[in-house]
Amino acid sequence: MKPLLPVDEATRRLLEAAAPVADSETLPLAECDGRILVADLAARLTQPPFDASAMDGYALRSADAPEIGSVLTVIGQAAAGHAFTGTVGQGEAVRIFTGAPVPTGADTILIQEDAEVLEGGKIRTTFEVAAGRHIRPRGQDFAEGETVLKAGRELGFTDLTVAAAMNHATLPVYRRPLVAILATGDELLPPGSTPQPAQIIASNTFGVAALARTAGADILDLGIIADDDALIRAAIGKAVAAKADVLVTLGGASVGDHDLVQAALKAEGMQLDFWRIAMRPGKPLMVGAIGTMQVLGLPGNPVASLVCSLLFLEPLLRRIARRAPLQRVATARTATPLKANDHRQDYLRARFHTDENGVLMAEAYTKQDSSMMKILAHSDGLIVRPPHTPAVEAGTVCQVIRLKA
Repeated sequence: MKPLLPVDEATRRLLEAAAPVADSETLPLAECDGRILVADLAARLTQPPFDASAMDGYALRSADAPEIGSVLTVIGQAAAGHAFTGTVGQGEAVRIFTGAPVPTGADTILIQEDAEVLEGGKIRTTFEVAAGRHIRPRGQDFAEGETVLKAGRELGFTDLTVAAAMNHATLPVYRRPLVAILATGDELLPPGSTPQPAQIIASNTFGVAALARTAGADILDLGIIADDDALIRAAIGKAVAAKADVLVTLGGASVGDHDLVQAALKAEGMQLDFWRIAMRPGKPLMVGAIGTMQVLGLPGNPVASLVCSLLFLEPLLRRIARRAPLQRVATARTATPLKANDHRQDYLRARFHTDENGVLMAEAYTKQDSSMMKILAHSDGLIVRPPHTPAVEAGTVCQVIRLKA
């Protein structure tokens, strides 16, 4: 039997075989959050489109208020959406509100707190006046034709705001990868069922699907398929027909009498790259491809399935979706002693805290059985124990992976 493949080598081979999506779609702006921009995006107008007041106050000529106590006559009003159409002349001022166009002739804004209102439609300055103060010049933000957002950018709330301001109602974005998820096993029932003896509730699909969506994918749930070769092959065929970018299988990828998935995948044309990884939990991970569809066979054990999803499925999908890798890896110190490790890379569920010196501390749970989902749910991350690492004392530097990036 071939030796177990190291985790780093498995990751490299998986990602090197993955091609980023090339096809795109044009979507309404409201549907573009988290999507990747296909082309540079240029402004369709200038912002602001005119010299605008940044404050409520009075628009005037700075030359008419050379000193505090200067008196001016108010000749009109300008509000957002309602410009003053006249010209500000010598000794005149226009009452103005934030966002309104600065009237012709005016070159500064006296804020209302610095103006004393007098009788007869006049004001007196109570603060010094300077040219250009409190005016947002035309084009201060961006000019028509200016490229503001670059191709390849992952669009967030700030990007959508500026895209709207640039007068774009739709955006060209890459499509989201499609991930088909197939769970197998005679013993599995959907949540809400009443299990009979020897049956369990299927849970893996929900965590794997949630992680895949967060990584930028859409989900095709192929359901729970019994341990039947024809049924499994039919489900695989649905993934191929749907042009899924990735097929994720849950369980049944080993070579036991009841593990039919790998054989069914090969019968449907899968070229197996590798399986069996030098890691704990998650040794029976399988990687291959059916045409352009990547195949990732995850262990049926829920904790192993989720750990492998975090280590392999998330980076795979983010690469396909053209999204930057998440920086989950950090350096910490062990809060308790740890035993020596064997030839497999260990991922220990742990709680994190920061000590009085601001150092990140990682405390491994005493029980690490890979069937215990509650511990993973309560964990902050995983302590990485490379192969053949000797026993260490509390306070030893270690690498950790955050469950929440």
